[in-house]
Amino acid sequence: MTEPKKRHIAILGSTGSIGTQAVDVIKAHPDQFQVEVLTTNNNAELLIQQAIDLKPNVVVICNEDRYDQVFSALDPLDIKVYAGAKSIASVVQMDTIDMVLTAMVGYAGLLPTIKAIEAGKSIALANKETLVVAGELITQLAARKAVNIYPVDSEHSAIFQCLVGEFHNPIEKIILTASGGPFRGKSREFLSTVTKAQALKHPNWTMGAKITIDSATLMNKGLEVIEAKWLFGLRSDQIDVIVHPQSIIHSLVQFEDGSLKAQMGLPDMRLPIQFALGYPNRLKSDFPRFNFMDYPSLTFEQPDLETFRNLQLAFDALDQGGNAACIINAANEVAVDAFLHDQIGFLEISEIIEGCLAKATFVQIPTYDDYVSTDQETRRLAMERIKSLV
Repeated sequence: MTEPKKRHIAILGSTGSIGTQAVDVIKAHPDQFQVEVLTTNNNAELLIQQAIDLKPNVVVICNEDRYDQVFSALDPLDIKVYAGAKSIASVVQMDTIDMVLTAMVGYAGLLPTIKAIEAGKSIALANKETLVVAGELITQLAARKAVNIYPVDSEHSAIFQCLVGEFHNPIEKIILTASGGPFRGKSREFLSTVTKAQALKHPNWTMGAKITIDSATLMNKGLEVIEAKWLFGLRSDQIDVIVHPQSIIHSLVQFEDGSLKAQMGLPDMRLPIQFALGYPNRLKSDFPRFNFMDYPSLTFEQPDLETFRNLQLAFDALDQGGNAACIINAANEVAVDAFLHDQIGFLEISEIIEGCLAKATFVQIPTYDDYVSTDQETRRLAMERIKSLV
């Protein structure tokens, strides 16, 4: 009997939260996967260790100052080493790659994803900003190139899992669940004094700093709403958000007959990563199993859109269309970074985003170049606003 062909994977952002968990999944299934490419922004030490363990064909270190360190460690192992962000957009087009896991943080993931789709690679999408910034461009390009995009976000993976076997049945509505973050139920007065340390303590998930702050402001859920529109071809009135503090139901689909399907499980990002990498097969795992007796009560509540303005701003940008979502993404990335560097307060994150959405140049039918200029303009506007607050 011939062995099944291994799926050759490129992991963009292999040293981050999603990337390291993807490495764990791949190590657990050496008969299924071969790592072809690993990339990181700055973490040379972990990149070197991952490369020694997984023996990829190529690694990329974005920070060119760390190139010599990575090269000297990996060249004796016959692993090619490149540096700079442009190298990532180039290596994803390699013939030997079957699937690209885009786990880079933020806007930086857009161009490599475009180049991977143009090269006909399947996409496991953990970089939600790609669809937030340029959803129409990405989905049209993927359709033209006959490329499948498999969602890795736990909520979108849940929707996708609920749709397997149902693709011929129209969706009436999807319901994205949100934990509510560390400040669920708190007032704006309380939020005006919260610290970075408080905001980084997510009750259920272990994630990188940027996405953890996004979860605390509910911007992460707002970005997921926009991502869901493009992944599943929905209108904004077909997307609901419900707060579910236990994070056991990861999202639901309602069909035209009124039936609801939900995907459930313990909060563990390895499961949606493994589902995307291995689709259409469910690979065996030793992940902890859910026990109803550990969660005798599952609760739900409406999100507080007045206290947590970012979720409403995301719906506003979705309804506005054009480059509006690109504006809120760029403003949010700058504002979150400023909050993490103690330059602004927690509530000022949404104030900066709202200001940029009102002030940045609106483009109804943007091209890729328009997205690039919108991102640059919005970041400048956001920085000006931050300087005025400091």
